[in-house]
Amino acid sequence: MLEKIFKLSANKTDAKTEVLAGITTFMTMAYILAVNPNILSATGMDSGAVFTATALAAFLGTLLMAIFANYPFALAPGMGLNAYFAYTVVIGMGYSWQYALTAVFAEGIVFIVLSLTNVREAIFNAIPLNLKSAVSVGIGLFIAFVGLQNANIVIGGSTLLQLFSVDGYNAAKGVEASFNNVGITVILALIGIIVTGILVVKNVKGNILWGILITWGLGIICQSSSRISRALFLQMQLPQLPVLFLVHPQLQLS
Repeated sequence: MLEKIFKLSANKTDAKTEVLAGITTFMTMAYILAVNPNILSATGMDSGAVFTATALAAFLGTLLMAIFANYPFALAPGMGLNAYFAYTVVIGMGYSWQYALTAVFAEGIVFIVLSLTNVREAIFNAIPLNLKSAVSVGIGLFIAFVGLQNANIVIGGSTLLQLFSVDGYNAAKGVEASFNNVGITVILALIGIIVTGILVVKNVKGNILWGILITWGLGIICQSSSRISRALFLQMQLPQLPVLFLVHPQLQLS
């Protein structure tokens, strides 16, 4: 069935390869479900509604791309445009998110109209190749920066590029965390980057997916160890309760 619909042999692939690629793509894109609501909620939008809209938009866009274009491309809300929408248009310029969202809707209609003609293609071809490459690199750097912030490798500061330290983290977040709380996140992230990089260099099939799964497994081990250690510590701190012997009145020692 899959062969008939997607012409896998003609595209020199098979169902196993496509399923593995799909899982890898999902794992690398799943961060959008957390980042997009986090960014857009700063404008006053409901984070739960944004989460649902993000998931549905990605699902429908990817499905339509597969059915009508037969391309293995996953589509999702852009991480550069949402930041521009939230921090520049709404917060910076002072427009309401409803007003800005109306502009996005109008822009989408214009884009569809242009796509039905050769105008969009002509505009795309008129953009210099080096500028196209620069845009891709810029978006990649932005996504990498978001990842570094979520992993606490990079924390707030005057330049927003301050490297992690417990004191710097506490000052930036206004909390009193310890290395055991937040430092392990940084270590796991660095281990994941190194492991994934090694797998990519070794050309291991499914390298990015394996890197994600290995890091996830290490995270579960660390979290379980932390809970066990905390439970043992609390048990050692509890005072020993006296042992009480309850004797039934009818049971008498002879």
